[in-house]
Amino acid sequence: MKDSKEYAKKIQKLYRTLKSNYDKPEKIEHDDPTDALVYAIVSEKLSESQSQSIMKKFSNYFIDVNDLRVSLAEEIVEVIGDDNDDTRGVADNLSKILATVFERYNGVSLQNLKKTGKRPAKQALEKIDGMNDFIVDYVMLTSLAGHAIPLTETMISYLKNKGLVHPDADIQTISGFLTRQIAAKNGFEFYMLLRQQAESSVTKKTKKKTTKRKTKKTTKKKTKTKKKTTTKKKTTK
Repeated sequence: MKDSKEYAKKIQKLYRTLKSNYDKPEKIEHDDPTDALVYAIVSEKLSESQSQSIMKKFSNYFIDVNDLRVSLAEEIVEVIGDDNDDTRGVADNLSKILATVFERYNGVSLQNLKKTGKRPAKQALEKIDGMNDFIVDYVMLTSLAGHAIPLTETMISYLKNKGLVHPDADIQTISGFLTRQIAAKNGFEFYMLLRQQAESSVTKKTKKKTTKRKTKKTTKKKTKTKKKTTTKKKTTK
């Protein structure tokens, strides 16, 4: 990454700030990489709180991951309870990726990846149709003891908007840069804290926009009321 020394100092400062502003996140470790895979697909486009809510719905509705695999995308969206571009994308990816896993491994379990070593496991994940950097990195981080920093679009936007990484850097460059700045033992903590901060920032912006819209509407209503009052006075005369 260009100007890496400058950005390295900013990332270390960011990490210190995040640790002081938020509670230490509880580490998540998925026993079967497939469980991590499903969570990654859900949480790639949706917030952490939304993802946790959806996973509870899945747990209550589907018997197991194989039951989720054979379900239609429309049914998955219905279980999620919100039909939009993001949830339809989640449903489509779940159907496509789990189907590929089943065909390749004759089942939905990816436990065998734990026996192959980190590099071969990552290469195997990358070959699965529908996979992307976030999903692969999340599975490596939370199930295969890999040194990775998964990055959602929201997290990347936050880093760029705050000038914490080079504006022209792509996801692979940013991810590689962050893993060089953050030790493997702190990878999950940094990922969760950064994600929390990035999603919190989006929420604050949304609230500000909503407040501004309400203010504008209130002002327009007051102006209309004044005009009506003036008209009545003229009619009376």
